[in-house]
Amino acid sequence: MGTELDIAYGYKTRPSSLLSSIFMSTVNAAAKTLVSVAKTEQAEKWKATDHLRFVVMLMTWVTVWVLRVLMDYFPCSIGPPPQYLLAGFPTVGSFDFSSSSSLMPSFPSFDLVVHEGLDGPSVQALGRALSQILALLNDIPATSGKYQFAMAMAERVMDENARYGHAALLQINRMALASAFARTSNLLHRALERTQAEDDDDANSGAWATRVIRALPMGSYLSNLTAYMKGFRVCVNAIVSTVANAGTCQLQKKRQLGVASEREVEELMAEKLAQELLWITTKLRDYGAVDEALVQWSFASGLASLSLTANVRVQGFMVKISAMLCRDLSAGEGMAISSQVKFRLLLFWLPLFCHASNGLVYPVLTRFEKMEVERAIDEVLSGLPAGDQEVILTNWLQDFAVAASDWPNLQFSYDRWCQFSRKVVT
Repeated sequence: MGTELDIAYGYKTRPSSLLSSIFMSTVNAAAKTLVSVAKTEQAEKWKATDHLRFVVMLMTWVTVWVLRVLMDYFPCSIGPPPQYLLAGFPTVGSFDFSSSSSLMPSFPSFDLVVHEGLDGPSVQALGRALSQILALLNDIPATSGKYQFAMAMAERVMDENARYGHAALLQINRMALASAFARTSNLLHRALERTQAEDDDDANSGAWATRVIRALPMGSYLSNLTAYMKGFRVCVNAIVSTVANAGTCQLQKKRQLGVASEREVEELMAEKLAQELLWITTKLRDYGAVDEALVQWSFASGLASLSLTANVRVQGFMVKISAMLCRDLSAGEGMAISSQVKFRLLLFWLPLFCHASNGLVYPVLTRFEKMEVERAIDEVLSGLPAGDQEVILTNWLQDFAVAASDWPNLQFSYDRWCQFSRKVVT
């Protein structure tokens, strides 16, 4: 097998790195033992420990010899099978690639690379390649240089498909982006769930500690003092969070040094996924497939609920996505969006508009953009049945009344719905 690989593909078989490391460590141990034995030879009489050390030395050198034989005559005995090494060569008929996918669980779409029976280029192969690149974006760290490389490659493939203008190539972009939108939103949902679970654990431990403190002498005084200190820390954290990108840079540095907490890592992951989701949404709009994002976003009720307690930077990206989709929902040019999609999208994502942090940096929506979103929401509401308008506007009023933000202000839509309801009794 090794000779065939050398002839066909120029691949020179070598011992595995694991076997080489074992051999080198054994050689070092044998050399150290030889030195210790050599020192004892100067004595007139050996002790029992000296004889034992000498026997260990001999056994160690025998082990070195056995490893050397394995490395010379069995180089692939502890290494990946040949089909793993030839994953990029599907024309070799004598190999079976069915089991090779289990060797790479972290590779998202390894089954898209190897396909038997494809003798020439095909449009489906291009779609599989694009889906693979988009899936890799979720796994590559944002701080890596390969992340920008993969994103630029995906953009180049999609731009070239659009430049040809063929319907099949445009459909490839839409299907790959729709799949990436679903995958990224699911990953974001899981990341926010893990962060929320850690917050709940901290809250439960804090409540338990408070009960213990209250049971002690002067416990009520101590618990009140603890509450004051906690409130002070919240204020300090709110001030710090307004500094642009400062928190993100610090967390990235901590993560590189390996000292970031698990919650900070999860927050960074959620922020990365939210930013990727915004990029995917923009690309869906560019290639005329925003209806896919509208449908999926309207059914993401769990993600909408978790967004209310997410990090302010994550909220910023999700507000941008929701605002973008609301504007496209009102435009609706060439799209057949059902009333159910419109109702669910407004019902689930209006609370985020009301409760999202309005700091100096996040969410980044200009005054003009906010006015556009309000007009878009009003247009969508005007086309819904009166019962759907009642549910959405009632929930909006409840959130708007207790939120610190004064956006979105749907008073005009509320008054219009009230006026329409009065016509029933006239």
